[in-house]
Amino acid sequence: MKYYGDLRSFITALDEMGDIMHVHREVDGDFEPSAITRRSYEIQSPAPLFHNVAGVAPGFRLFGAPAALSSRSDMPYARVAMSLGLAPESNGPEIIEALSAARFKPGIPPLRVKSAQAECQQNILRGDAANLDRFPIPFAHDKDGGRYANTWGTLIVKTPDGKWVNWSIARVMKVDGKRMVGLIVPSQHIGQIWTQWVARGEPMPYALVQGPAPAISCVSGIPIPAHADEADYIGTLAGEPVPVVKAISLDLDVPATAEIVIEGHVSIERDCQEGPYGEYGGYLGEGSSAQPTFHVETITHRDDPIWPMSITGRPTDESHTLWAMGLAADALTYLREAELPIKTTWIPEDSTVHWLLVVMPENWRELLPGISSEELTQRIGEVLFKTDAMVFIPKVYVVDDDFDPTNLREVVWALSTRVHPVGRRAVFDDQRVIRLPQCYDEAEYVAGKGAKVVFDTLQTKRHLHASFAQGYPEEVRQRILDNWPE
Repeated sequence: MKYYGDLRSFITALDEMGDIMHVHREVDGDFEPSAITRRSYEIQSPAPLFHNVAGVAPGFRLFGAPAALSSRSDMPYARVAMSLGLAPESNGPEIIEALSAARFKPGIPPLRVKSAQAECQQNILRGDAANLDRFPIPFAHDKDGGRYANTWGTLIVKTPDGKWVNWSIARVMKVDGKRMVGLIVPSQHIGQIWTQWVARGEPMPYALVQGPAPAISCVSGIPIPAHADEADYIGTLAGEPVPVVKAISLDLDVPATAEIVIEGHVSIERDCQEGPYGEYGGYLGEGSSAQPTFHVETITHRDDPIWPMSITGRPTDESHTLWAMGLAADALTYLREAELPIKTTWIPEDSTVHWLLVVMPENWRELLPGISSEELTQRIGEVLFKTDAMVFIPKVYVVDDDFDPTNLREVVWALSTRVHPVGRRAVFDDQRVIRLPQCYDEAEYVAGKGAKVVFDTLQTKRHLHASFAQGYPEEVRQRILDNWPE
């Protein structure tokens, strides 16, 4: 296992295992980088690194698909695992266990370094020179409302009293060289902090960090409890403190090894239109909404900086790997805290974060004596639908552990044969609904309320599978394997 302290060492490691696609020919500054990245997701190719983007200074680069499925079929989650300091061959449940386990360990606070030691401040741009036009920011999708300046960067904000620092990912659209507009959802942590600045009547200081250490990007995109500092949690995953440096113009600390840091203030009003944007559900966006303006005041960057991007859409991109694993780890943590004997949790990539599988061990009835599967299903829903992260998940399936939840073919087989057409489910009405999940109607989005469901697929008796593994004597199977493929 190895922790990568900056984006460049991570890219080098991916390159050494054949998982980087170098694009040296000139690509346009509008759609071509995003279209190539989107195709790389859909055919599971190496991650594209663009060395020559039209309209920007030589040396500026774009990096797509940073935490998507690997092109290495023997280690499909390598990009996510390596981002978090885990072995590249780690499987999905192992990554989820690591994310959940770190929640129970003491945090390791970041370590502030001097500006001269911080690669992110090799170049400092102020005033008119601090302009987004100098960077390669393409359109993500054809129908988007503008160029999206943030799809995989970390937004750093803190409460007015300084007691809570939040690192998160939220989509931010470029308006012009000096302005951006970002989606601020009141229930999310950045929205809660922005609300405090609004109440105070002061613009919120922010830093938008592009290309920090991969673990920073990953943790910024997953749920951890409110008022917990992501920097401390990342230190726990890394086993060492994250080096940070004081921002040039703000009282915020930023990752010292980042590629680019944009500093400024966020308006206290929703005074600019944001969107539409093609989201993780797999559909091009429609409509826009009024959101706060992010004013650009200072920019710092490394020499020859790299701007990473996630081009969301149909599976499988970072929303369906890293973010889904983070949501699953959050669910696993809360269910185990409720003293339920959960083996693992998993969100299948192809469900576009609309399904959560809760996997029960074979002996769960012994561990929960007197509890029926119906009562267990109800209890799981009661625990999960009180959590903030589960606002994104409309459907939960409680399943046995006799199949691989990370294998979509096995998931489809198990759910098709075990979900009852009308019964064996717990329906939870009037749950929180936001517009990102795609399965509700307009009235439910307007009301912010809708139904969620937990399906009980647990077998009263384990049935043997009509499969090679379970349908034949062991000695027959071994003889066949020893002589395969004769």
